[in-house]
Amino acid sequence: MTWCVFDISAKETEIVEFEKLTGQAEFWQDSTKAQGIMRRLTELKKSVEQWRGLEKRLADLTELESLAEEDPALSGQVAEEMDALAGELDKLEFELAYGGEYDERNAILSIHAGAGGVESQDWAEMLLSMYLRWAERRDYITEVLETSAGDEAGIKSVTVIFRGRYAYGNLKSEHGVHRLIRLSPFDSDHARHTSFALVEVMPEAEADADIEIDPEDIKLEAYRSSGAGGQNVQKVSSAVRLTHIPTGTVVTAQTERSQHQNREIAMGLLKARLLKLKIAEQEAERARLKGERISAEWGSQIRSYVLHPYKMVKDHRTGYETGNTAAVLEEGDIDGFIGAYLKEILTDG
Repeated sequence: MTWCVFDISAKETEIVEFEKLTGQAEFWQDSTKAQGIMRRLTELKKSVEQWRGLEKRLADLTELESLAEEDPALSGQVAEEMDALAGELDKLEFELAYGGEYDERNAILSIHAGAGGVESQDWAEMLLSMYLRWAERRDYITEVLETSAGDEAGIKSVTVIFRGRYAYGNLKSEHGVHRLIRLSPFDSDHARHTSFALVEVMPEAEADADIEIDPEDIKLEAYRSSGAGGQNVQKVSSAVRLTHIPTGTVVTAQTERSQHQNREIAMGLLKARLLKLKIAEQEAERARLKGERISAEWGSQIRSYVLHPYKMVKDHRTGYETGNTAAVLEEGDIDGFIGAYLKEILTDG
């Protein structure tokens, strides 16, 4: 067994540095920053405690193996402890893939139908259903923040927040273009069609700790929410559109009947999008230093879902695939794809 994937000494040094900070008189003057440091400190202590515990168990196992050489009756106990230790080590090594700064946070996921009208819009709705089913399996709480209905069926776009530990750490694997190949239910000739949808995944921003926005940089517009007609038509301009002038980032919110509530939702979405831009810039800089190439959003096709002429879902980054398309699309069984992606991150890191 090896501990090279987790530098325990470095983490212990980091703990000492954070504890020195917490002891300074001015530490709590910036409460938001202080809370972030305290969360990080708690996570570090928990991780180090787990790995040091495993280290001690490994030393005890080595001693037990020596005793078993003299007393063969202990061999069964040695094998049992070795299996238990290996299983726990595998689990902890896998959790290292959640080592990103924002991995423990809630996730905001947006789906955008690609070109192709009703075909792509229906595909976007299928993906939404898949992710909502997945969230149910994980006991995550979901809330639709914004949606735009399709012209005939499906959706043009939708934004959903997933609340639960490691929601972003898991769903970051889904960021990119998803391709569907099937016999079209909307084509009278039942011809084979290829549809695309873009999935964006962002960590939920925490107050001003991550992103500070100058009110002068925001353009606020209010308009009437679109509805199904009849009594559902809004008589007042409750929907909100926010534009972040420096970046040109635009977000909208219209799910609530109150303009104030929609503005709060829109501000949360805007901060998440700006945080995602910040993360993308950091990743691009790291890639530049490594000499790697970063693909454009619509060029980064990550996964294909083939329903005809055969059935298969394949991730193009990891090579992970399954022929059980119904389990993936209808039951939200995407943990295999997420796990393969996280292991890839751990290996590359």
